[in-house]
Amino acid sequence: MSPALMRVLRVVVLLSAVRGAPLATVTLPPVILEPVPLEPVAPVPVPSEPVRVDSGADQNISIPINTEQQQQQQQQQQQVSLDVDVMLTGELNPNHYPARRAAQVVLHHLNTRYGSPYWWGALRQVHKATAEALGDSGRKYSLEVTLQDQISGTKETCTAEVVFPGGPAGGPPQVTTSYEGKSEINTQAQEEALYNQYNTSQNLLSGHNLPDSYGHVAPGMEPFWHLGGVASSFVMLKESSENTLYNMAQVVSVTQLATENNQLRFNYDVLLHEMVSQEIIHWKLLASWSPQEGVKASQMELLPKCHHCEPPQEH
Repeated sequence: MSPALMRVLRVVVLLSAVRGAPLATVTLPPVILEPVPLEPVAPVPVPSEPVRVDSGADQNISIPINTEQQQQQQQQQQQVSLDVDVMLTGELNPNHYPARRAAQVVLHHLNTRYGSPYWWGALRQVHKATAEALGDSGRKYSLEVTLQDQISGTKETCTAEVVFPGGPAGGPPQVTTSYEGKSEINTQAQEEALYNQYNTSQNLLSGHNLPDSYGHVAPGMEPFWHLGGVASSFVMLKESSENTLYNMAQVVSVTQLATENNQLRFNYDVLLHEMVSQEIIHWKLLASWSPQEGVKASQMELLPKCHHCEPPQEH
């Protein structure tokens, strides 16, 4: 035993004797070091084909193109198109755009058939709506809607079918409906009085900004505001598709022309509000009307885009 170790033992024995405590051995638990797992490193994809880019120096740099990602993006785009088709087939939410766009077409159709200075329909509610794909022939919407006359306030519920033609030729939507006309109101006396007043007047009517920026229309001009709205439905019906939703925003101007073939005739400049794109579209119309023949729009001309035009505020 070494001298150093003997000295340590003497000190331990001495301390034990002084304190009166038995000699004890303290055993410490062993420390175990566990290895830390390393995350696997993803392999770098090998490009299937490079593209050569001129770096402006004497050498070219090759930048890889991941063609697999391009294929995935194309597949995702195709799936989105399929999802849209599925969404527009079967039962539709009556409060969502696809149903309301088709119902708005029904409204324009009925305005062109039954509208007058004293009857101008508005869409109030879509109760039911379904869509059916017709292949290359387009898509058919079956609807139950409630319409309201904006003048008298009377409401009527009807069913309708709207077919949006398919194919590159397209064309305006085709509408059939159970609506049988203005059953609860009779505007014949008012229409006859208005017709006689302006058919014999020496002063041809003119007006503008119906309604004005405050939403106001002079009482004497209201029938011609209504007439402009009905005449605009001829344009909106012709221009409507599954991707549009039209309303008339304003009659910019109306000018009475000479009567021909017992028809009162008017030149209209109107602003149409396409709700989906939020675009304001300017049209010029030649409208005619008589109580016997109803409203017709014989000429419709799209005017240059109005960059400063805004629809009047709704009130």
